[in-house]
Amino acid sequence: MNSLFIVLGIESWKPVLSALLLPPVPLLVMLLIGARLVLPRRGLGWFVIILSVVLLWLSNCTGTAELLSQFVLRPPPALTPDRIKELKTQSKEPIAIIVLGGGLEPFAPEYGVSNLNYHSLERLRYGLWVGRETGLPVGFSGGVGWAQPDGTPEARVASQIAAVDFGRPLKWVEENSRDTRENAAHSVALLRKAGIKHIVLVTHGWHMPRAVAAFEAAGSEMRIEAAPMGLAQHAQLPVLAWLPTGTGAADVRAILHELLGRLAGA
Repeated sequence: MNSLFIVLGIESWKPVLSALLLPPVPLLVMLLIGARLVLPRRGLGWFVIILSVVLLWLSNCTGTAELLSQFVLRPPPALTPDRIKELKTQSKEPIAIIVLGGGLEPFAPEYGVSNLNYHSLERLRYGLWVGRETGLPVGFSGGVGWAQPDGTPEARVASQIAAVDFGRPLKWVEENSRDTRENAAHSVALLRKAGIKHIVLVTHGWHMPRAVAAFEAAGSEMRIEAAPMGLAQHAQLPVLAWLPTGTGAADVRAILHELLGRLAGA
């Protein structure tokens, strides 16, 4: 489907299409359809309305997100302490840590400049931590996304934060990609020139399966090792997992966005 977007020249429509296809928009449309059906077909109309309300409820629950992640996305496990020690002993080999961008704030008034959003900042922090623990060089991949037609490339912002705030300059800065598929294509091309044969890939667990697939397709000769983060489950009473919250809505939306990305080949 992504190739169809390219042929039609509508790749910039991806953020709009995502917003229309992800909750709550489809479920709100279902509610309207159910309300319209109440008059000619009362039973069917009420069934659609009740189903829409139930799905709206579930789409805002952290419990739904955890089930979808576990049984649909199936993210790989986190790097173990033993594996990190092994990577440290291999630090002289051609291995690179690559952090994938997750978005930025074009202008953060409190800083007076562009800033990474919380997804990107979490990924950067973990990637730099793995780099510190293993001695491996770190790179960041992220340009100006489809939802942001102009502005500062995300990787450039990450490079400044890594150097100034964390005191750990990045080795590679890839700032031309606009989605996961392009993250992989541009990063692999950059690292191939540097003689890298092994990539330790850092992104959120829910994003990792699609990211690994994209990198493996772009660099079949390279070893792609997943280093997912953000895998911790929410510490809360079991009943709270099935009550609608803003966190639940964000988690479910992120997972459904990944599934949509798989279907679109983005």
